[in-house]
Amino acid sequence: MDIHRIIKESNEKDASDIHLVAGEKPMLRVDTGLTRMDMPELKAEDMHKFLDSILNDAQKETFEQFQDVDLSWATEDARFRMNAHLQRGVPAIAMRAIKTEIPPLEVLNLPPAIAPLADLPRGLVLVTGDTGSGKSTTLASLLNQINKTKQRHIITLEDPVEYTFESEQCLVEQRELGSDMPSFASGLKHALRQDPDIILVGEMRDLETASLAISAAETGHLVLSTLHTVNASQTVERIIDMYPANQQGQIRSMLANTLKAVVAQTLLPKIGGGMVPAVEVLLCNPAVRNIIRESRTFEIPNVIETSSRKGMMTRDASISALVYNGLVDRDIAIANASDPERLSMTLAA
Repeated sequence: MDIHRIIKESNEKDASDIHLVAGEKPMLRVDTGLTRMDMPELKAEDMHKFLDSILNDAQKETFEQFQDVDLSWATEDARFRMNAHLQRGVPAIAMRAIKTEIPPLEVLNLPPAIAPLADLPRGLVLVTGDTGSGKSTTLASLLNQINKTKQRHIITLEDPVEYTFESEQCLVEQRELGSDMPSFASGLKHALRQDPDIILVGEMRDLETASLAISAAETGHLVLSTLHTVNASQTVERIIDMYPANQQGQIRSMLANTLKAVVAQTLLPKIGGGMVPAVEVLLCNPAVRNIIRESRTFEIPNVIETSSRKGMMTRDASISALVYNGLVDRDIAIANASDPERLSMTLAA
């Protein structure tokens, strides 16, 4: 297996992912489509040799025990977030390309309300979306803006470490799940004793992590994290639903006090190649806080829609703007809309 050739072609085509499966030719994801490379089919023994060369002893033990392992891996030319797993009893690998340079916020085509989130002194900011929606890039860009402009202590808890930071104005520490900490909850619990100003939690996966993240935001820290949810109202409900019924009233009050913003994004194919984000933005003003406290999250979409002058934005308004600016094809926009019929009428007007 010529991994260097695979990576070289991946870089040339600006692929987001590489898929290596025994019995198949290497495949690249370019924009949203998968294409086979003009190379021989991969052999199981080649996959075993490659994994043996990149996994450390702890990762090999994890792979043997669970048949899955997540890791980060870098060459001179590229850096990847990887998952190695078994399929039909032989190894397969999915490799997500990570840009070596953190892009500035202004080139990401995000709504104007995103940049000021870097100036928040405390609270909880959530960036949500499905896998591959650009959540990590948005958070890395926010942290990098803080790193360049403020004197803060930043601790990141990641699985695995993706973008790497050089401390500039800030002191930046990056801890990786498995090698630097046993769990997000453990890393977060101990981070609170390490004098942080800002904590990035790679994902709020469980009740303990969510509870610690909200408590950290409540005690004066700026906490950034992600969830695999598609919009702001679903994000609030997902957090509440992590808790037992007898605790949900209390957590609604805590979340209403600490949540500052939800940024829900997805990537759409861009006209001419590449991807561009469609973004929903919820900013927590008094009306939103009351909605969360009183369990009226179904009203959040209406609040977002009627608060565009305050920087909020619905997903469909974002998609509509992408069409008007010539960035996204109309049919793709309608197919990805929350309300396709309404967006179709808006675009036809």
